[in-house]
Amino acid sequence: MNRRTILKTSVILPAAIAGTPFANLLGQTSSEKWPDGIIYTKDMPGKWEKKVKSHAPVVSVEGDKITLETVHGMSEEHYIVRHTLVTDKGEVVGEKTFYPVDEEAVSTFKLPADAKVLYATSFCNKHDFWITKVELG
Repeated sequence: MNRRTILKTSVILPAAIAGTPFANLLGQTSSEKWPDGIIYTKDMPGKWEKKVKSHAPVVSVEGDKITLETVHGMSEEHYIVRHTLVTDKGEVVGEKTFYPVDEEAVSTFKLPADAKVLYATSFCNKHDFWITKVELG
């Protein structure tokens, strides 16, 4: 897969998911409601069961900031391409594209004041698209 294809996929896939009925499935963990092999989560890693710790985005909140981190090495051959943060209404809160020369895949965004549920996404050039659901108090 070339870089242009990766970048197009990392932009189009989150937007397509956010704007369709498929967005309603994001909170689901049952494979009966979520087609296998499209999107991965900590609870539904599919064929990437051994990749959860290095691919599912880890989320932390401090004050009005929310940080996404994918604890993953970054090299020309294998790296995290992109993070996005999306509300449960499909609104993109923030997005950040990474490059193989970046030291780490970490992004920080302003937390929407009225947000109750957010979805943090991470796209790996080899191990697909991962989502972590974030429920705020």
